[in-house]
Amino acid sequence: MKKLFLPLAIGASLLAAHAIAAGSDPQQLLQQTESRVIEWRRHLHRNPELGNREFETAKYIEQHLQSLGMETESGVAHTGVIGLLKGSRPGPTVALRADMDALPVTERTDVPFASKVRSTYQGREVGVMHACGHDTHVAMLMGAAEVLANLRDQLAGNVLFIFQPAEEGAPDGEEGGAELMLKEGLFKKYQPDVAFGQHVTSSLPAGVFGYRSGPLMAAADEFRITITGRQTHGSRPWGGVDPIVAAAQVVMGTQAIVSRQIDITKEPAVISYGRIDGGVRNNIIPDSVYLNGTIRNFDMNNRAEIFKRLKTTAELVAESSGAVAEVDILEGYPVTINNAELTQMALPVLRSVAGKEKVIEVPKITGAEDFSYFANAVPGFFYFLGITPQGEDPSKAPSNHSPLFYVDESALRQGTEALTLLTLDYMANYRKQ
Repeated sequence: MKKLFLPLAIGASLLAAHAIAAGSDPQQLLQQTESRVIEWRRHLHRNPELGNREFETAKYIEQHLQSLGMETESGVAHTGVIGLLKGSRPGPTVALRADMDALPVTERTDVPFASKVRSTYQGREVGVMHACGHDTHVAMLMGAAEVLANLRDQLAGNVLFIFQPAEEGAPDGEEGGAELMLKEGLFKKYQPDVAFGQHVTSSLPAGVFGYRSGPLMAAADEFRITITGRQTHGSRPWGGVDPIVAAAQVVMGTQAIVSRQIDITKEPAVISYGRIDGGVRNNIIPDSVYLNGTIRNFDMNNRAEIFKRLKTTAELVAESSGAVAEVDILEGYPVTINNAELTQMALPVLRSVAGKEKVIEVPKITGAEDFSYFANAVPGFFYFLGITPQGEDPSKAPSNHSPLFYVDESALRQGTEALTLLTLDYMANYRKQ
């Protein structure tokens, strides 16, 4: 264990962070940067790019980091950009991460900077939109980079700015995202002590932070099952092996894995089927049926057990009908787990930014995030920032990934401030054992 966080009274850690910046005023720097963050966000929103194709986005970011006098590295995990800000005194290296990629979604908002971009996704022409707010993540991290660069003479440590491609997943047949960054040796090279990340969400009012210690977001894995029988006439099912009936039995049988075989008092889990494909005509029993679905859970041991039981159940249920099941499990993002000690350190900072009443504990989220790879490599803290305008019901607001997804830009100041002060705070209270 490289780190030791000393117990502090609420607010004391923030005062220490400000003490680091004696002679410079972070709040004044943040105020000066606020309009630029919005300008950067609108540029990025107008010019979105899909995962592993963020070429212009990467150039835009790298030019900004270089203008701040940072060492930069581009082409990381295809299109990722890294900036290293070296402080004037020794100390920890704090990693700050923002994801850069947009989604294959045709925008339907009426903002003047709405995306009109078209591209190709899985062989189809699609609209492209920052429908998950990654444009805001990039802009806020660019803002934090500018503020912290102006404080470099007071920094006791280094800041590693990670602009990550393909958080939404790499194109078919490609690797990408946080996993590929680590595979290429990002953390071995820069050796960060901790990693912070944030994500905007329409499920919270603008300026409200949502956090959770421990498991926050689920592991997300895909499974593909091909059940092979023997084709025959629909009037004579006994003349072949019906893979459709076998598939139906597999679907129902695998539901018992979570409801009857996994201890879900430990952590929740779900197995869901999203696609069933088989047959071409009403009176022909086909040779095979294809099943495709997702597994979500919050415990890595349960995850391994579900994998094993899904394969066993599908194979044996199919065999009982005379069919054969081939099961392929594609491991996706692991569980996103917030380090408990880092979470407690971060809460006074978030409360100082938004106010105590606007920092709330949120329930577990069955969506997934590849920040999880970073948080598995070093202690991590990932949190949410609300962007639904005050007075609107967040439960009725267009969700992330919607073509109507809308960001109240007033929240961007708070997100920029949170990244900045979390960095300063960690440096102020860092102790090596």
